[in-house]
Amino acid sequence: MLKDERTDRIHDFKYDGGICSFVEYLNQNKKPLFPKPVYIFSSKDGMEFEVALQYNEGYQENIFSFANNINTIEGGTHLSGFKSGLTRAVNNYIKNADMLKNEKVSPSGEDIREGLTAVISIKISDPQFEGQTKTKLQNSDVEGIVNSAVYEKLMTFFEEHPSETKNITMKSIMAARGREAARKARELTRRKSVLESGSLPGKLADCTWNDPEKTELFLVEGDSAGGSAKQGRDRAYQAILALWGKMLNTEKARVDKVLNNEKIQPIILAIGAGVGQDFDINRIRYHKIIIMADADVDGAHISTLLMTFFYRYMKPLIEHGKIYIAMPPLFLVRKGKQKIYVYNEMDRDKAIVELGEKGVMVQRYKGLGEMNAEQLWETTLDPAHRSLISVKMDDAIEADRMFTILMGDEVEPRRDFIQANARYVKNLDV
Repeated sequence: MLKDERTDRIHDFKYDGGICSFVEYLNQNKKPLFPKPVYIFSSKDGMEFEVALQYNEGYQENIFSFANNINTIEGGTHLSGFKSGLTRAVNNYIKNADMLKNEKVSPSGEDIREGLTAVISIKISDPQFEGQTKTKLQNSDVEGIVNSAVYEKLMTFFEEHPSETKNITMKSIMAARGREAARKARELTRRKSVLESGSLPGKLADCTWNDPEKTELFLVEGDSAGGSAKQGRDRAYQAILALWGKMLNTEKARVDKVLNNEKIQPIILAIGAGVGQDFDINRIRYHKIIIMADADVDGAHISTLLMTFFYRYMKPLIEHGKIYIAMPPLFLVRKGKQKIYVYNEMDRDKAIVELGEKGVMVQRYKGLGEMNAEQLWETTLDPAHRSLISVKMDDAIEADRMFTILMGDEVEPRRDFIQANARYVKNLDV
């Protein structure tokens, strides 16, 4: 870190190491709006505060906060002070530059944080945390100190770096336009909730039970598989929503595009808990949401697109373990009335030997649509026999990085990932 005799300082584009390196790591597979993170440091009354921030071309807010090296995942006064100072600085610059004369809306704090990656760290002698988990800082004096420091240093940065500042402010204004479009889309969704019976999409075959803790929703790829699943399910507690066509890559879309997408809207309406900032996990209509796609490369792509949507716009579903991936079999090995469903070539060969080899018939399932209702129930729907993968998020930082690699704009990181992991791929259809 560069040394500076001043107690307050800003090292823009010169810092090497520490939280700046952390921000660069978080942004390494994204497209930054400027080459190096902005670094702010301030100290007062025995408290030291530092932040590194860098914008990228994406639409997600990605902020991590720490107090005395404790990851304050619930935020606190240092985080709220940072957000307030940032919002005040950007809006003040936009106002002074008269950038809103033709705009109908002005950027909110959420708009200004679109595409922002930031790491906030505070060192304080007498930290006060909320609850036993120490994940939310409560020191009341911290908020004002951080707010003032961030505002002052960013205003200096904006004056000295007009090109980078223009990128930040224009992105904030574009985000405000998108938010207004998203508001209209949400109003349309809520209006549907009132006017339409149960606000449920037409492709949804709902279950009869109303207790969310006992029900499950299958998101099924394709009308053919959806039809078989509707026939084979237990109608009491299993709901089926058939998906069709190309799914939106929500990693590359602003929230207004997500809300208006005809492939995403039915999922939002079926789950019934809102989306994005409005999402409320206490309102979900099903406590198991199961992605059911073909056991091939295309099916894996559909599953990844759906998980990207849930991670970006309904993250509490993953955090609370509500998302699952169904594992349909690849083969049916049959001899007379004996039949064995298996999930890979090795188990297929074992099943052939187990049934005696002679007279054994092997059926390779190319997709869910090749199974009839009875077979889907036996293999993929019946809780007594099915296999499900629970989608977990043990490390939020690595989860964000992985979805960016897989679904982002940068081709090189995705190619590197595929090459590094190709040897682990099984059952690849080409």
